[in-house]
Amino acid sequence: MVKEKIQKREVQNEQKPKKEKKKKSDSEKKSRRAKQIKVLKIGLLSIALFLTVVYFLLKVLYNPGDFTVFLGNDFSRDNGIVMYESIKDKKQKKILAASTLPSMDNISIDWIPKDINDEKDGSHNGDNYMAYTFYIEHEGIEPLNYWYSIYIDNVFKNVDEAIRVAVYLNGQETVYAKLNKNGNPERGTKPFYSADRILLEEREDIKPGDIDKFTIVIWIEGDDPDCLDPLIGGTMKMHMEITDEKNITT
Repeated sequence: MVKEKIQKREVQNEQKPKKEKKKKSDSEKKSRRAKQIKVLKIGLLSIALFLTVVYFLLKVLYNPGDFTVFLGNDFSRDNGIVMYESIKDKKQKKILAASTLPSMDNISIDWIPKDINDEKDGSHNGDNYMAYTFYIEHEGIEPLNYWYSIYIDNVFKNVDEAIRVAVYLNGQETVYAKLNKNGNPERGTKPFYSADRILLEEREDIKPGDIDKFTIVIWIEGDDPDCLDPLIGGTMKMHMEITDEKNITT
């Protein structure tokens, strides 16, 4: 009897460490699981943050309706050239952004108001065309020249075949278009400067105190022979740069 009790006690003593080991093992598993869940949460949050950043970058880069104007920092600082959207409120900016159109159907140049250059400052879009007016002012002390370019950032479904870009500089209008299939300029237009640039022009001899007024008008020309059904759903993004000769790329 005494022997049996001793054996039972020994068995119980052996079982206690096993139970303690099991409890310790369970605790370790829970701790590891908690750490894994924490790492997983951090990973998911990091991915979500990354995707958010990518989304906004793509929205900025590929939003088809955007038209942005950039004034070179060095050129502005070194020469006293400033840019603003309103002649009444000369709030100086290095970047200007025109408002977008949700969609754009083809129209004729004859449908664009004749006084579009004098309508208003900033964005003044109409039915199926984008219009934007802004100003460049010389606050420096010496006369100088500057260059302005409009770059093609993105084209989808070859919509550039029928795009028109009109630039009014101090009331003087120039309309730009891509060369036609035969390699000739479209009627009443100046050809795109290159495959990735609509224009590159020099503004000569702007004097201290001078203010240049720009109006940019963009539309799809319905009378263009290349304005055909395959272009439906196409998009095009472009931007404009104002800079000096040393920073211009030809």
